[in-house]
Amino acid sequence: MHCYDCAQEGRNENSGIGACTRCGLFTCADHSRIVHATVQRPIGVIPMTSARRARRLVCGSCRTAEAA
Repeated sequence: MHCYDCAQEGRNENSGIGACTRCGLFTCADHSRIVHATVQRPIGVIPMTSARRARRLVCGSCRTAEAA
């Protein structure tokens, strides 16, 4: 699969490295961002926060929208 943003720019040579977890479009290393997310698991009625943070891959457009 090719990167959607590169295809919009007329460049089809970049392969996608993954799908954006927000919008689902394939994105390349240049157009993707890795963000960290806190993971909470319910333990009975109390949510337990994991000591480790998870990774999410998002495209540049979704990252900009999330940061605003």
